Amino acid sequence: MMSNQSTFFRELAIVSIWLERRSASNSDKGRGFNSTRDDSQYQRDRARIIHSASFRSLQSKTQVLGLGESDFYRTRLTHSLEVAQVGSGICEWLRDQSENAKWESLIPSFSLIEAICLAHDIGHSPFGHGGEVAMNTMMRDHGGFEANGQTLRIIARLGEFSQNCGLDLTRRTMLGTIKYPALYSATARYKKPEQTNSSTDGSPYLNIDHWSPPKCIYDEEADVLEWLLEPFNNPDRDLFLSLTTPERGHLKTLFKPFDTSIMELADDIAYGVHDLEDALALGLVKRDAWIATVSNVIAEMDDNLIKKSLNEYNTLLFSSSPKDRKHAISKLVGYFILHIQLSELDEFEDPMLRLQATMEPTAYEILLLIKDFVMQHVILRPELQMLQYKGQQVMVRLFDIFAANPERLLPVDVFADYEAQGYRAIADYLSNMTDVSAGKLYHKLLSPTSGSIFDRT
Repeated sequence: MMSNQSTFFRELAIVSIWLERRSASNSDKGRGFNSTRDDSQYQRDRARIIHSASFRSLQSKTQVLGLGESDFYRTRLTHSLEVAQVGSGICEWLRDQSENAKWESLIPSFSLIEAICLAHDIGHSPFGHGGEVAMNTMMRDHGGFEANGQTLRIIARLGEFSQNCGLDLTRRTMLGTIKYPALYSATARYKKPEQTNSSTDGSPYLNIDHWSPPKCIYDEEADVLEWLLEPFNNPDRDLFLSLTTPERGHLKTLFKPFDTSIMELADDIAYGVHDLEDALALGLVKRDAWIATVSNVIAEMDDNLIKKSLNEYNTLLFSSSPKDRKHAISKLVGYFILHIQLSELDEFEDPMLRLQATMEPTAYEILLLIKDFVMQHVILRPELQMLQYKGQQVMVRLFDIFAANPERLLPVDVFADYEAQGYRAIADYLSNMTDVSAGKLYHKLLSPTSGSIFDRT
């Protein structure tokens, strides 16, 4: 009896650790809502994310295609909703497998995984990944800019639900958003170009290839990362924070938390399959290219459910009927979810790091094939790159203007932050904008006939 009680209280303590909020240990005491009713706490997290300004702004931020090109394709907001739906499907599938019974209590609830998935992109700047590179170009000597790092900054600092703790989410939800547990200063290793054509050396042009950010969080959030990792013992923590050093380029992280591994698979599925649907609906890809670079490769793989129905998929995907196309897309999503399993990393002791969601190799190879097809035939086509470059120029020019004229042009509250934080305040201000508001501000500052004293920025 005593043994059972000890186990109960030990498990209760473990649960409580992951339900803690940062406000419980600082000046925001009383806002922590630390309760052992875990799912109600994750529902609260999800609600705070949905009602945050950063989440709402995703409706006007680029996913792949630029805003205004069509009413059909996805924005960052619809993408995030789909990631949450796929993430819930993955957790349902994992929970239903009898071999996972011993881990059932650790598989995220729907509220938890949806909160993590809905939050995963809230740090993205305007104009997609191109905008992210532009922001990092301007911040590279001032702590960097990276979308995942900005996500944590919003959750921990900038969100509107707490004076000092941002959205003040539970520890487990926050940990689940950490894709890359490393600091900017530890990972950044740029290959300096022979000639830097950017606005910082007097030229209005920018080579977008030089300054892609490392995958990281900011040094300013080192204390947040330390708080998130408090439940782990020292060996687990040290291994989790370890880095690999490639021959060239930035250093990279090696590990991610259990919940994050589910979110990343959901993100990959949504990115690959749903962006393919957008490309098909808008006529951006041709059947011949699909057959040559995807279908024929799958045909040479080991037996799998996609290979057995290749002709059906090829017909449905390129049908003129949206219903046929949606049927094929739904089948693809289902196929990938049903080939996800739990595995263990023996190097870790804590199950929150030891457990990982992984996709069966053949299924993952097909998913990567689809993602690469979208990259090569949609994202990298010159027409889309021109739109991306234009968005980058907007962000670089705006940053340059405010960096040169902070007291004169920054809003009063932003200038107050600038005096305390320097360029980071400008990065926070601009990255929170949408494609639309950034474009309007650009014209307000640079077009003689645009803008009014009554405009809000």
